[in-house]
Amino acid sequence: MSTDQPNRSDAKRVVLDFFDLAFVKREPAQAAERYLGAGYTQHNPTAPDGAAVFPDLIGGLFAQAPDASFHLKRAIAEDDLVVLHYILTFFPEDLGQAVVDIFRVQDGQIVEHWDVMQPVPAESANSNGMF
Repeated sequence: MSTDQPNRSDAKRVVLDFFDLAFVKREPAQAAERYLGAGYTQHNPTAPDGAAVFPDLIGGLFAQAPDASFHLKRAIAEDDLVVLHYILTFFPEDLGQAVVDIFRVQDGQIVEHWDVMQPVPAESANSNGMF
């Protein structure tokens, strides 16, 4: 790896720390301030761009689903990209949504985000834990 390439473990640590602070500890304003770059781009047509709107967006999720939880399954990093796979449940009995988030990290901050969600099928929820 050349010296101008981002350190994969540094990018992964940034994203994992962001995930923990924003979603597990439920401090989205602190997470945005600490980990999102000024030009943060959200590649989701239902979510606006910008670090400034992130706290209200996630705060709204917590207000609508106070029992929401995020169960991280895996984190994968390559160059400046980090992929998280986790299960999002909105209430305790919920099978949840399998989520894959892709983050691009630049200069120690998250500058881009993509996400894909799908319902966890009942037959997969109790089988091998892959979802």
